Amino acid sequence: MRPISSGLASYLSLFASIGTLICCALPSLLVLLGLGATVASVVSNFPFLITLSRNKEWVFAAAGVLIGLNFLYVYRFAPRLAARRLGCSPDDPACRVAGRISRVGLWVSAGLYFAGFFVAYLLVPILRWIEQ
Repeated sequence: MRPISSGLASYLSLFASIGTLICCALPSLLVLLGLGATVASVVSNFPFLITLSRNKEWVFAAAGVLIGLNFLYVYRFAPRLAARRLGCSPDDPACRVAGRISRVGLWVSAGLYFAGFFVAYLLVPILRWIEQ
């Protein structure tokens, strides 16, 4: 069985983390900044965002699993495959560039995920705590 490519895993985790950002974090942040009409306009044009928001636990869980698996692949399995010469050769410049791009994509997706998680789950309790 051929292992999933690092690039594909990076794209999947990036797509999932952007999904968490669009469904849950961005609307909350826009409302916090007083742009509720913008949120209403976006939701009326893209009604599937309501479904994503209602199921945000599943969206965040799936994105977290994908990002976690991608970290596992990039930092655990890919070096082992390269050492056994089953993957990309570490001497190949194209492989080094692809690996670097894959790691950057992974860290960007993790950053987007944690930004979305913060706004969706932690920002309101923190603001309520500050208000008291």
